[in-house]
Amino acid sequence: MAGLLAGKTALVTGSSRGIGRAIAQRLAAEGATVAVTARAYAPSPSVRAGVTEAIPGSIEETIALIEEAGGSAFGLAADLDDPQARDGLVEAVVARTGLLDILVNNAGFADYSVVDEMSMETFDRTIEHYLRTPFVLTKAAVPHMRKHGGGWIVNIGSVTGVAPARPYRDYNKTAGDVIYASCKAALHRFTQGIAAELLDDNIAVNAVGPSTAVRTPGAAALIPDSFPTEPVEYLAETVLAMCHLPAAERTGLVAFSLHYPWSQQLPVHSLDGGTTLAPLAPPDTANPNVKPAGL
Repeated sequence: MAGLLAGKTALVTGSSRGIGRAIAQRLAAEGATVAVTARAYAPSPSVRAGVTEAIPGSIEETIALIEEAGGSAFGLAADLDDPQARDGLVEAVVARTGLLDILVNNAGFADYSVVDEMSMETFDRTIEHYLRTPFVLTKAAVPHMRKHGGGWIVNIGSVTGVAPARPYRDYNKTAGDVIYASCKAALHRFTQGIAAELLDDNIAVNAVGPSTAVRTPGAAALIPDSFPTEPVEYLAETVLAMCHLPAAERTGLVAFSLHYPWSQQLPVHSLDGGTTLAPLAPPDTANPNVKPAGL
């Protein structure tokens, strides 16, 4: 499949469903061979507040969607809670393809709780997912990208990582997203800092988050019915925009999925690349602390 990413290999973590699946589809539609990863090949159980629930979505389903659209993908099961699996994931991709051009750190764990009720296990696991895992995978990917003259790293951020607007909304008082949001804010800063470190290696590092929220199978239980949400295609297109220009032209951004395409007049396509979607402005309810062209 010809396109912006023809001949490129991309690793998208947590791509058996939701945002990760959409990103994998969009990158594959532009010609990338995508490594689709998740904890296991079967739909994986998710533990929240002590309750285990299997959430729909599998590696095979994502691969099938990509191949039906004419793209190329392969699967790798890797539980990112397991240090050995996490440490070996990038090498497993390179062993299969010979190189790695694009790394999208998407996989996550969200178990919301107000701070005085949060367990240390949840606190530690949240930090493990949103700080240690991107660090480990980035550290592993950089030598391969450097060897081939450059690459692209995209960290999936969150609008919760931007300071909440005052006066505080009821959501901010009760959602229990403070630790998750704090990790996302740290991930934003990690993105901007390592972008500077890797600029001279032509490795672009950017972060992309939803301008509001995306109602995915994994996140739906955490999003109030009244909370504004958005189609996932706008986020996937924004990620794609961070995956093809030289680092000297676009790096160190923390961009948001409705704000960035709207402000940059970036056409947004369906996940298979075949249809151009209507421009969609950020809603009036969007956090006013978000800068349209990125932080």
